[in-house]
Amino acid sequence: MSEQIFQDDSVYDKYRWIDDLGGWRRSHHNNELTAANMGEQVCLMGWVQFRRDHGGLIFIDLRDREGLTQVVFSPEHNTEAHERAHAIRPEYVVAVRGTVRPRPEGMANSNLVTGEIEIVVDEWKLLNTSDTPPFPIEDRVEAGENLRLKYRYLDLRRPALARNFILRNKAAQSVRRYLDNLGFLEIETPVLTKSTPEGARDFLVPSRLSQGDFFALPQSPQLFKQMLMVSGMERYFQIVKCFRDEDLRADRQPEFTQIDIEMSFVDEEIVQDMAENMVRTLFRETLDVNLPEAFPRMTYADAMRDYGVDKPDVRFDLKLQNVSDVFEGSGFKVFAQASLVKVMRVPGGGRLTRKEIDDFTKFVEIYGSKGLAWIKVKEDGEWQSPIVKFFSDEEKSRLAERTGVQAGDILFFQAGQADIVNAALGNLRLKVGERFELIDENAFAPLWITDFPLLEWDEEDKRWVARHHPFTSAQPGQLDTLTDNPGEALARAYDLVLNGHEIGGGSIRIHTPEMQEKMFAALGIDEEEARAKFGFLMDALKFGAPPHGGIAFGLDRLVMIMTGAKSIRDVIAFPKTQRGTCMMTEAPSQVARKQLRELGIRLREKKEEQ
Repeated sequence: MSEQIFQDDSVYDKYRWIDDLGGWRRSHHNNELTAANMGEQVCLMGWVQFRRDHGGLIFIDLRDREGLTQVVFSPEHNTEAHERAHAIRPEYVVAVRGTVRPRPEGMANSNLVTGEIEIVVDEWKLLNTSDTPPFPIEDRVEAGENLRLKYRYLDLRRPALARNFILRNKAAQSVRRYLDNLGFLEIETPVLTKSTPEGARDFLVPSRLSQGDFFALPQSPQLFKQMLMVSGMERYFQIVKCFRDEDLRADRQPEFTQIDIEMSFVDEEIVQDMAENMVRTLFRETLDVNLPEAFPRMTYADAMRDYGVDKPDVRFDLKLQNVSDVFEGSGFKVFAQASLVKVMRVPGGGRLTRKEIDDFTKFVEIYGSKGLAWIKVKEDGEWQSPIVKFFSDEEKSRLAERTGVQAGDILFFQAGQADIVNAALGNLRLKVGERFELIDENAFAPLWITDFPLLEWDEEDKRWVARHHPFTSAQPGQLDTLTDNPGEALARAYDLVLNGHEIGGGSIRIHTPEMQEKMFAALGIDEEEARAKFGFLMDALKFGAPPHGGIAFGLDRLVMIMTGAKSIRDVIAFPKTQRGTCMMTEAPSQVARKQLRELGIRLREKKEEQ
């Protein structure tokens, strides 16, 4: 049987050769066989990664989710198996039986676990054929992300992505074992629930049986886990899907997975110790990485002062400095009239080109900045900048003393509203860290952020809103502050940050109806609205709710950091695009009018544009 027969469609019906397993059983995955298995009879199954015809011998690399094994079809060993192997093409699904033997001298592949051996085939089965994939199934893929998302089931065959999901599974199982050993109960909470919008927008689900009413998909199981504490379950956890209808970023999706945890009879230290030990255990068991025995702690105020963000990446030591006082009464009105002026000194940054500085200027505009002021210090000590001419000698002297700027450095400035200044300069810090390779990509730097403001002012709605959620307790002795000066009240809240990402956040909850009413009042939620939205919670708190608190971790974001993935989409099996769509299923999509009628929904028709 020649190769021509397999290539001539008029003669060869490829489906004629497809077989079922017929009692065959796989003996090993494709990353298991080593020199210790020499001479063994084995059965392997998987997809054809590559096929190479070397004259008399045909080689294929057989791939499954675990790895690769080289397989050899030899006419001297089995003529029929070799002849039929001419039909094999990439991504065909095959099963082979054969003998483990050493690779020829000088042909070992040290990059593979199976690199010392190969399988010489006794017999094989063609389990399925494959069309030519729209992109190569290999890690160095150049196909665009949208194409890969459209054929996500093919993209997931790539070894790099497969490894991400193997690690994700290990991480989830590690968490379950750890919490189970501490007496936590895994309890499921409802997916269809009540809409209580306080933060991100809810995804709404219309009710057919109660037309005009809607369920909401949960942004978090927050209220249900508090109900479980009232019910006496004491220790709860759940690895749960959550949903938020919000704009997307590289580390955000409309549906995401949360490790949700709640505990009764605890304070902040107890929750943090439990969470810290969980993360240490997780990294040790999945990555063989030992995190610090005690995670450092930093207050929110210190984080904003030194880093401009409440989730600082502390793998590199580049800090911001407040220099507002240096420019009080300055002739440079942009600085003199600003409510906040901050500077970041970049050692050796003087070698930045003007184009790079212009690119940084465009970058900070994302955060509302109207520009990026800078000063380069030349090797001869001269200050080079469009703004230096506006500075007095005293201002230059004080600035040099404050920053410790040296020849070859650059200073970057932001002036204006505190939120814009901090966001622009704090995020520029990360760009600069990448540009000058200040960040150790193999390091993990966990950090607790504490003492958050309880409330923050919403300029659009002209009211106070909860920084975390409206069920977070104020710190002891701050009841009067909450009433008289809400912006000064501090929360019993804590975030765990890793490498510049918030991976977990939690708080001690309000557990008395009186305190919960005060919180609602501070948020401008009157009694009627509170009853309509949260009546079941208020009722539950009247029946002996214990002191309780908890924390929730973003599993997707955590695994993204652990795998070194650049996007959260690389650790979610079937993610959405940044527009919130699924390229593979083409969701969201229109539904039949009959379905809408059953739900009592009528859509406004779009007017045709002329």
